Amino acid sequence: MSGGTEPAGPVFKTALTELTGVRHPIVQTGMGWVAGPRLVSASANAGALGVLASATMTTGQLRSAVREVKSRTDQPFGVNLRADAGDARDRVRIIVDEGVKVASFALAPSKELIAELKDAGVVVIPSIGARRHAEKVAAWGADAVVVQGGEGGGHTGDVATTVLLPQVVDAVDIPVIAAGGFHDGRGLVAALAYGAAGIAMGTRFLLTSDSTVPDAVKDRYLAAGVKDVTVTTAVDGLPHRMLRSELVAGLERAGRPAALVRAVRHAAAFRTVSGLGWTRMVRDGLAMKHGKDLTWSQVLLAANTPMMLRSAMVDGDPRGGVMASGQVAGVIEDLPSCRELVDRIVAEAGETLERLRAV
Repeated sequence: MSGGTEPAGPVFKTALTELTGVRHPIVQTGMGWVAGPRLVSASANAGALGVLASATMTTGQLRSAVREVKSRTDQPFGVNLRADAGDARDRVRIIVDEGVKVASFALAPSKELIAELKDAGVVVIPSIGARRHAEKVAAWGADAVVVQGGEGGGHTGDVATTVLLPQVVDAVDIPVIAAGGFHDGRGLVAALAYGAAGIAMGTRFLLTSDSTVPDAVKDRYLAAGVKDVTVTTAVDGLPHRMLRSELVAGLERAGRPAALVRAVRHAAAFRTVSGLGWTRMVRDGLAMKHGKDLTWSQVLLAANTPMMLRSAMVDGDPRGGVMASGQVAGVIEDLPSCRELVDRIVAEAGETLERLRAV
């Protein structure tokens, strides 16, 4: 087991570091097919909160992945869950049994699920994209929230972080973590100035040497400019921020009927990869339909996402896969290790504060 060493330089103690026990107020988000044991443990050893993505894992794979992270680090880390999954409570039990510090959610968990986790001493941090959602989960007992503005990758909203973040900070009395558009120390200082307790980053951690994303795909991210990151509904019927690619252009030209045929094929493929039965997949689809008020065609299109992401993030096919991305991909130019990245962000944040004090 390897742990983190105490770094030189500034120390930013915030409500996030106090709540989770991490050294720095920085979160590596739970990206499907990307945030596996290697990236999570490297982030944790660097002093950030690494978050393991579980939605694309079976429960057995999740338990194994948690144990692998624990074998690589003695630092706190979290697991990201789908609150609408049919086996969400089984996954919660794994988190509790294995002593995971934090449970994060891409969708708001129920009041009962939050209570179950908190009773077991697990810190609960849902991700939200609107002020009213933050108010709801805060009233239900969430310990903190991640607020993602429209600049963030994957499924996203249309309100910029600089507008959404202060709204949420003013609306709730729990720690707020800012996501969407962050990649350096200046952004950390800006988030703290808005009242956030830290920042969460996905694309920036994806583009590290510790990330298992294949080099051909990383090269596409590094070559992208800001305008090469787009929002489309062609993949799964919901606004989804990703890199422009031949696949995305083809999906947008193909229209809904062709997309539905592709979705059925991908649903079958995901069933094979994930080990889920059709009954479980239909049950999860019903939960998704209700939770997001989707049409059945949108639910079916949502089957596109896991396999299209896997094609890029695991198989290394930038032409045939989806590359979810925040807008910051357009300004990222290197692949540091997680430790180099976190140390650099913290040092730059300290330098930024010194410069501001001198003004």
